Amino acid sequence: MQPPVVEICHVSKYFSKVIANSDVSFSVGKGEVVALLGENGAGKSTIMKILYGLYSAVEGEILIDGKTARIKNPKDAMSYGIAMIQQHFSLVFPHTVTENVILGNVHGWIRLEEHDRKVKAIADSYGFDIPVTAKVGSLAVGIQQKVEILKALYLNARILIMDEPTAVLTPQESETLMQFIKDFASRGNSVIFITHKMKEVMEVADRIVVMKAGKVAGIVDSRSTDEGELARMMMSSDLEPAVREDDTEAGSDVLSVENAVMTDRSGLRLLDGLSFTVHSGEIFGIAGVSGNGQDELCEAICGTSHLSSGSIRFMGRDITSESVRARIDAGIGYVPVDRHRDGMIGQMTLSENMLLKKSYGGEWVHHGFIRQKELDNYTADRIKQYQIKATGPDDSAHNLSGGNQQKVVLAREIDAGKHLVVFNQPTRGLDVGAVERIHHSILSEKREGKAVILVSTELSEIFALSDRIAIMYQGRIMGIYRNGELTTEEIGLLMAGVDYEKAQ
Repeated sequence: MQPPVVEICHVSKYFSKVIANSDVSFSVGKGEVVALLGENGAGKSTIMKILYGLYSAVEGEILIDGKTARIKNPKDAMSYGIAMIQQHFSLVFPHTVTENVILGNVHGWIRLEEHDRKVKAIADSYGFDIPVTAKVGSLAVGIQQKVEILKALYLNARILIMDEPTAVLTPQESETLMQFIKDFASRGNSVIFITHKMKEVMEVADRIVVMKAGKVAGIVDSRSTDEGELARMMMSSDLEPAVREDDTEAGSDVLSVENAVMTDRSGLRLLDGLSFTVHSGEIFGIAGVSGNGQDELCEAICGTSHLSSGSIRFMGRDITSESVRARIDAGIGYVPVDRHRDGMIGQMTLSENMLLKKSYGGEWVHHGFIRQKELDNYTADRIKQYQIKATGPDDSAHNLSGGNQQKVVLAREIDAGKHLVVFNQPTRGLDVGAVERIHHSILSEKREGKAVILVSTELSEIFALSDRIAIMYQGRIMGIYRNGELTTEEIGLLMAGVDYEKAQ
């Protein structure tokens, strides 16, 4: 009997006071797809980074093909045929696809045309339609992820680790990726993928390793389980689904966007004549595939970008040309799509991150000195209220899992948004428990009478929370509808730029 391709045996890992992994053991067979499932902070990414050599284990060992493997760095991992595609891509945007694929793997005089042909042949063998001579920065996110996969295939990887592979993909791109995983495994290769999406787990995984608080809570065969059992295994408590109240009436106008136009340096319209109004006590959902102007709209509302023409009125006054600080003072909170780039500073403590938008005010600063005790008490209260898994206010933000980092940003921005909170894909890449808690927070803001803008690529999230839904395509609003007026299929057509009424 063949030994498993990968065996993780009694592995433990600690970060200062935090136990990331404790006595973790599981195996992966040849041609098998194993899913790692668990809440944010359960230790899934950590154990995979140990397998890939990014972290070193404190205890335990790893066996490859039945023999002890010494994996001290990614180069060691690659020598065993292990490759990892992380949630945040490591691509050089000014370089071509081929240049990214061969970077660090080819030395001396390089005949680029030969490598173009080789990379294209690998792409074609898996049905990837990728322009190998194109600059990576010009490609859509879904294509960029395929470039990351190509890097692994180029190195003849036989064990592929995928961390949240569909976090930034459209539903169609996710389906393509799931098909690749099946195809790759059918050729005798092995896949370990970390995900929070039950549908993906049930679709492609042969076995499921459920992790909880750094330990293995259970290992089940996908054919003998269901989504309900998996949720019970991974959750600390039973889920209470967030329920939207259908009969609530919106109040006064809070935000009015009129004929908003934004162009880039070349004159291309990123926003093309957008007009809408959001009321107090209303959740205004914005649906659409990523890259159709949603980020630019959020930045225009919050002041980090400015319109080329058009106007934005907030609480009855024109804020079109006002600064970010003025909009914060006016009571606008913003949960950005990329928390690492725009929402927090990883090297700072949680208290310092809470201070970021109030450093110039008198709440936490007195005569130029930070009132540390009061700030720490406030942060500790938010840690408790939002169930942030941290040892205290002095924890560094980068030591938290992605979901807990998101809760820190959420806590700060909800407090900052006295009248309006803009959520730009607030649950992207989060586990089912964290998603439900954030959904409860969003509905709670509505009940308090705030205006809420919810941008999401997940139609299920839009339907679950929104009172009205706007569909964006190429910087334009294709229509604004009450929740329930259109079916998923009709909204899908609008997201693709098709007027469903004319298509009938």
